[in-house]
Amino acid sequence: MKKIEAIIKPFKLDEVKDALHEVGLQGITVVEAKGFGRQKGHTELYRGAEYVVDFLPKVKLEVVLDDNLVERAVEAIQQAAHTGRIGDGKIFILPVEEAIRVRTGETGSEAI
Repeated sequence: MKKIEAIIKPFKLDEVKDALHEVGLQGITVVEAKGFGRQKGHTELYRGAEYVVDFLPKVKLEVVLDDNLVERAVEAIQQAAHTGRIGDGKIFILPVEEAIRVRTGETGSEAI
C-alpha cells in the first residue's frame, strides 16, 4: 500500500476529486492548508496599504491505496491539478505498512 499526499490549488479540488473517483478511489481526506514554495507569496494592496502575503491558501489531499492504483492516481492528480502556472502543487508518495478499519477490525487492503 502507498499513501499519496498532494498539495494543490483550492479551486482545483473538485476536478481532482472527480478524476480520482474515475480511477476507482473511494475515499480521500482533504485538509485546508497554507504554504509557499518557489513563488514565496505575493504582494497585495488593501485600503491603499501594501502588504506581503507569505502563506498562500492550498489544499492537501491524502489517499491510501493499493500499489497497483498508484500510477493511475498520480497521473489523474497531475492532469486535473495542472494549470501551467507557478504554485500548481506537489505530489508525495509514501509507503504504508498497515491499515486498520476501526469499526470492523479489517486490516490491509480490506481496510482501505
